[in-house]
Amino acid sequence: MPHDDFAFEPVRGLPARPPSGEQILWQGRPQTWALAREAMGLYWVAGWFVLLSLWRVGVASTEVPFPSVLLTALPLLALGFVTCAIILLIAWVQARSTVYTITTARVAMRIGAALTVTFNIPYKKLGTANLDLKTSGTGTIAMQTLGETKLSYLICWPHVRPWRMKKTEPALRCIPDAENVARILAEAAETRVSQPEVTRLEPTAVAAE
Repeated sequence: MPHDDFAFEPVRGLPARPPSGEQILWQGRPQTWALAREAMGLYWVAGWFVLLSLWRVGVASTEVPFPSVLLTALPLLALGFVTCAIILLIAWVQARSTVYTITTARVAMRIGAALTVTFNIPYKKLGTANLDLKTSGTGTIAMQTLGETKLSYLICWPHVRPWRMKKTEPALRCIPDAENVARILAEAAETRVSQPEVTRLEPTAVAAE
């Protein structure tokens, strides 16, 4: 029988049920192909093996007949194919285990394949958010955190803005319909931050006369 690794979650993508009044506005996950291409350098790896194969053909063409030259490139092409397949598999596993959640109070990120963790980022701890939109409609929303909030780049990878290691910026990486998701995030954050906070004060003691 199929086994759901996250059956223990009371709500998909969240470690606990949202408090009363908090509503889920959007949930999604990375697109596998986009994640492999942008976060894991799929095209760069494929291009590297193609260049190695062409170099090998060029070197061997001075020593063996041309029909045999092509055979010398096959091992490199096969290795490149296997490497790209592994990258795609890793991207698929990462995408499958990830759930991004936008609520009326926070952004939650359930990430990690081997070690699953959930990060909750309240809007009051969220600075600016930057959208990197691709022509395909997929995109990445990178978020700057405020104050002393610190996240590990290695734990969050690939769900981070690339190369921002000193101050890690968690990111909703390679999500479909990214422009619409960015709008939902902006409206939710603006609404939440603009709400006044009401705190309860202890009654002032009155000295007895």
